[in-house]
Parts: sequence; C-alpha cells; structure tokens
Amino acid sequence: MLNAFRQSIKALFANPARTGLTTLGIVIGIATVILVLSAGEGFRSLINAQLEAYGTNTLFVETRVPPTTKNRNAGAASADTSRANSPVAITSFKNRDLQDIKQIPNVVNDYGVVVGQKVVSYKDVDKSVIFYGASPERFDIDKGTLKAGRFFSVAENTGADQVVILGSTLASDLFGQEDPVGKLIRVGDLNFEVIGVYNPRGGLGGDEDNTLYMPLFTAQKKLLGIDYLLFAIVQVKDTKLADATAEDIRQVMRHNHAIKDVDKDDFLVQTQADSLNTFNTIFNGITILLIAIAAISLVVGGVGIMNIMYVVVTERTAEIGLKKALGAKSSDVLSEFLIESILVTVIGGAVGIFLGSVLGWLVSLVATASGLSWKYTVPFYAVALGFGVSAVIGILFGVLPARSAAKLDPIEALRYE
Repeated sequence: MLNAFRQSIKALFANPARTGLTTLGIVIGIATVILVLSAGEGFRSLINAQLEAYGTNTLFVETRVPPTTKNRNAGAASADTSRANSPVAITSFKNRDLQDIKQIPNVVNDYGVVVGQKVVSYKDVDKSVIFYGASPERFDIDKGTLKAGRFFSVAENTGADQVVILGSTLASDLFGQEDPVGKLIRVGDLNFEVIGVYNPRGGLGGDEDNTLYMPLFTAQKKLLGIDYLLFAIVQVKDTKLADATAEDIRQVMRHNHAIKDVDKDDFLVQTQADSLNTFNTIFNGITILLIAIAAISLVVGGVGIMNIMYVVVTERTAEIGLKKALGAKSSDVLSEFLIESILVTVIGGAVGIFLGSVLGWLVSLVATASGLSWKYTVPFYAVALGFGVSAVIGILFGVLPARSAAKLDPIEALRYE
C-alpha cells in the first residue's frame, strides 16, 4: 500500500495541470458546502442576537386571522395567518389585554406595539420611514442603548406627546453631523421633537437603524387613528415556566375576546424557543436545498474524475503491462489507481474547505461592516463532511477506472504502444 501511495503521488505530480483541473469540480462543490454551512451558523447567531435584543425571557403575542374550516383542514402552516401576511386588520387586541396579562404571576412586564409608515422630513431631506409606537415599558425590557438624549416617559405616552427616538442610520441620513436632539422633524403632517438617538442596533438589513420610535398613544391617536395593538412583548420571571405562562396568556386573551373555540383564536403566543424552532425549520430547509445544489457540482466533479482516470489508464497502458510482467498483481494496480483517485478528491476537498472558509470569513466581514451581529465560524461537522464526501466520491468514481486498469492483460498492454 505504501508503494502504491508513492506511485500515485508521483503520477499526480507528473501532470500538475491536469490534476488541478480534475480537482476543480470537487473544489467548487466542497467550497460551496462549507460556505453555506458557515454562513448558516453566522445567520443563526444573527437571529439569536435579534431575539436576545428583546430579552431571552420574553414571549411574543401577535394578532392573526382566525383560521377558517378550509385552511384549518389544510394544516397549521396555512391556519396561522399572522400580522406579517394578513390582509385583514385584527382590531381585538387592546391595551386592557396587556393589563390583564400583567396580572399573571410569572409575568414581570409587558408592552404593546403598533407599526406604520410615514414620510419623515428635516429641512430638504425627505425619507419614507417605518415607525414604531410602543409604551414606555419597552425600555425596561429592550436592551437597546441610546447614543444621545433620553427615552420618553409614561407622562409623554399618556399625553400622546409628539416626541421621537431615531435609529442611528436615520439620524445620520436626516441630520448628517448635526446633533439631532432637541430638533423638530416632520412625520407625516405633524412636527415631532427628537429626544434621543439609538446606538447602532443592526438587525436584518439594518432595518432597526432606519426606524423611529414614539409613544404608543401618540402613534395610535395622532398618526394611525386606531385603538388596538399589532403585537406585544411579555417579560417573564422564570423562563422554565415560559410554556405554562404562554398558556395562561392564551386563556386571558380567549376570555377577553369571548373565544370559546381554541381553533378560532385571533392571536398567536410564541415563546423564544417557539420562534427559534420556527426559524430553524425554515432555515434547515433552505440549507438542505443549497447543499443539494452544491451536491450537483460534486457529482459533476466526480464524473470528471472518472473520465480523466479512464484517460490516464489509456495513457499508461504500457506502464501497467510492464508492471504486471514484472510481478505486480491486479490488486496492486487496482490499489494504485484507486488511491490516485482518492488523493485527487481529498486534495480538492482540502482546497475546497480552505476556499469555503475564506469566503465565509469574507461574508462575515461584510455582515459585520453592515452592522449585523454576525459570528464567523466553520463548524467541525462541515469540515468532516467536506473530507468525508470528497473521499467517498474518490472511491465511487475511481473504482471503475481502477478495475479497468487491473484487468488489463500484460501481454496486450505491452503491445499497446
């Protein structure tokens, strides 16, 4: 085996250009797999950071369209039409629901949120912006910090005062190097005083840095003309009781909304674990799809290796005949060509792992520069998968050419040239 290994190394280095081109398909396939898995871990860290921004001890309560008999029979996925994709406004979620939820023993605090979009103006700068209206309890739960200014107060919320806190990017777009605190901006048709600016918060697409925040009652009464909530964040004391607390919240909501049939809930309560599981289910499906696409490249690369090995066998027919005439067994020839095929794929796998890791690192640099909480990592299982897949491809696509070489008759092989 050691002699076969040496012969294989010598054969590979005898034609480095062909060896490099042979490994190219494997390199691309393995690099893609490593990049996808590395980026996947980074994206998971981003989602975790986003969830932790609300606090790891929080629950989400949001409105949804009650499922009909038709979509109930179609399954849970179609039944849970949440605020994100609902064409119908659910108006039953009120502030009094939050007051009742706060009476649940394991609930520490909560706040409601409404969302809208308006054109925000300052001097000659106009920008269409998503705004959030939230009760001041938000600042006791949310982990965001201010770069300048202050948070709005309970009195400002009760009085529906026209005050706002800007995201960092929005403040920069409107004011440039000018200090925004104390200035007046136009939100729709109303003037608002800027009382604070958030530090960069990141978020998917940097959305949180391009938004503004105002008191809940101000948004409801003066901009949206509504008295209901879109969603709420509930802080719990003991995270081990999160599932039980979520069920208590459901009972409170059903009582307040006079819902007797649980299949007709006009709300959805999710724990952090539920939210993460939902994301993982979606993302795992996307990851499998991308890896499947990369697998096509690996198969193409394997077929390329097999074709090249057949060419190599043809080119070295006389050499094989000479070796067998001097006493080499068919198993010796088989081992040499099989090892050569495996070496090509393993080398391609090593280069692919390195290339994929570098690309994953570059992705993390771009993500971090964009203000995202992106953690760069190359999972060990990804490296093991890269080497394992490349070795298996080398064996699968190298066996036929190797057997073809081993079956050559020495006399016929010596006559070849």
